[in-house]
Amino acid sequence: MGYWEQLIPDATHVVLQLDYAAKNVTWESFYPEWIDEEEESAVPICPSLPKLKSPGKRIDLIVVKLPCRNEGNWSRDVGRLHLQLAAAGLAASSNGNYPVHLIFITNCFPIPNLFTCKELVKREGNAWLYTPNLNLLREKVLLPVGSCELALPLRGKELVYTRNIHREAYATILHSADVYVCGAIAAAQSIRMSGSNRDLVILVDETISGYHRSGLEAAGWKVRIIQRIRNPKAEKHAYNEWNYSKFRLWQLTDYDKIIFIDADMLILRNIDFLFGMPEISATGNNGTLFNSGVMVIEPSNCTFKLLMDHINEIESYNGGDQGYLNEIFTWWHRIPRHMNFLKHFWIGDDEEKKQMKTQLFGAEPPILYVLHYLGFKPWLCFRDYDCNWNVDIMQEFASDIAHDKWWNVHDAMPELLQQFCLLRSKQKAQLEWDRRQAEKENFTDGHWTIKVKDKRLKKCMDNVCSWKKMLRHWGEKNWTDDRFYNPTPPAITKSVSGL
Repeated sequence: MGYWEQLIPDATHVVLQLDYAAKNVTWESFYPEWIDEEEESAVPICPSLPKLKSPGKRIDLIVVKLPCRNEGNWSRDVGRLHLQLAAAGLAASSNGNYPVHLIFITNCFPIPNLFTCKELVKREGNAWLYTPNLNLLREKVLLPVGSCELALPLRGKELVYTRNIHREAYATILHSADVYVCGAIAAAQSIRMSGSNRDLVILVDETISGYHRSGLEAAGWKVRIIQRIRNPKAEKHAYNEWNYSKFRLWQLTDYDKIIFIDADMLILRNIDFLFGMPEISATGNNGTLFNSGVMVIEPSNCTFKLLMDHINEIESYNGGDQGYLNEIFTWWHRIPRHMNFLKHFWIGDDEEKKQMKTQLFGAEPPILYVLHYLGFKPWLCFRDYDCNWNVDIMQEFASDIAHDKWWNVHDAMPELLQQFCLLRSKQKAQLEWDRRQAEKENFTDGHWTIKVKDKRLKKCMDNVCSWKKMLRHWGEKNWTDDRFYNPTPPAITKSVSGL
C-alpha cells in the first residue's frame, strides 16, 4: 500500500480484504466431469466463493496481485480464479458512467475471456492494465463460477440477446485432406434446414482443390484460404501435425461471434441463440475440460497472437487443438450436451441407456440440437447401414438410426452437391474388406449379411474403377494405390438454389 500511496499521493487508497475460499473447494468442484443437466436427482449448484464488500465510494482503479505457480497447471488455481472474479465483480458494481481500470500484477496472463486483450491498455513487465467494458463484465459475473452449473438452461425460455446477424457466423475448417468436404456440405445443409440465415464461413488450405472449394461455395460456405499452422510438438505426418490451424478462427475479425462446429456434425435444431453466449461456451468433455467440437468464440487478432505466443511451451493433454485451447481458456461455460451430442455408446452404458440414446438419435421432431458423428463417417460408409458395425473396435460408434438421419439430410441436398459424397474405389474396397472380416468372425449383429444397394457402388470417380481387384493386394506393405487416384474435376459453375 505504501508504494501506491507514494505513486498516487492525491488519491484515496482503500484496502479490501477477501476471505479465502473454503479448503474443500477445488478446481474439480468448479469443473466437474459430469453434472445432472436434466435435474433428475438434484439441481446442480456451484460452490460459493467469498465476495468483496463494496467500499461504498467511487472506485477508479483496482489493483490485484495474482499468484502464478511455477508449474504447468498454474491457470487452474482456485485462488487465482477467485481473485479475478472478485475484481470483476467489484468493477461491475460501479454505478457511474465513468471507466474503471484494473491492474493485475502477475507473471502469467490473466483469464483471457474475462479480461480480454482488446481491453488491455498496456503491459509493462508483470503489470497488466485493463479498462474493461463494464456492461459486458456485468454479464460475465452473472455466469456460474465454472461448469458446475449450466450457463444456458436445458429447458425453458432460450437466451435473449441483442442480435447483430451480420456480425455473427457459423464456421468450420478443412485442412490437409478433402475427406471431410462432403461432411461440411451436409453440415451447411443442416444449418439452413434448421432455419438459420447466419453467414457460413469455412477455412481451407491449399490442399482443398478448386473443385472441392466450388462445391463448398455452392453449399453456402464463404471460403477463406488460410495457411496451415503446424503443431510444433507433433510428429511429422502425424494426425495432429496441422490441427493448430483452428487458431485461424480468431482471425475472422469481421465477425463479433463465431459458433464453431466440426464438419462431422448435423445441426438438428436451430442454435442461433448460442450467439448470445460468451467465449468460451461449450459442452463438457472428460475431467475438467470442454469439448471443442462446438464452441462459441469471439474473434480477435490479439487473442490469436496469445494462442501463437505459447505454442512452444504449453502442453496439450491430447496433443491436439482441444487440449491446447483448454490450457488457454480454463474459465469456460457449460452448455447442454444436447448441443454437441456424441454418437457413441460407452462401454458402461446399460441397455436402458443405449435405448435412450437411440431414441434421441431418431426423435422427430428432434430433441437433440447437434449430433456429432464419431467413428467412421456416414458418407464413407454405404448408405445401407452404419459400417462401424463391421469393425469390432468401432462398434461403440455404430447406430443405424443416426446413420439414416445423416442420409436424410444428404438426400435433401441438391443433386449437384451429392457428387461430392461419391466413394473412391479404395474406400469401396475397404468397406468390402471390413465386411468380409465381419463375416469371417461371424459378428452377431449380422450387418455383414445385408446386400448393398447404394447407387454410389456403381459410380466411379477414379482412373481405375475395378475396386474388387484391389482386394487381391489388400494388406501388402509394398502395394500402392497411387495409380487409382484421379485428379479432381474442374470446379462446378452451376448455381445451386434451395439453400
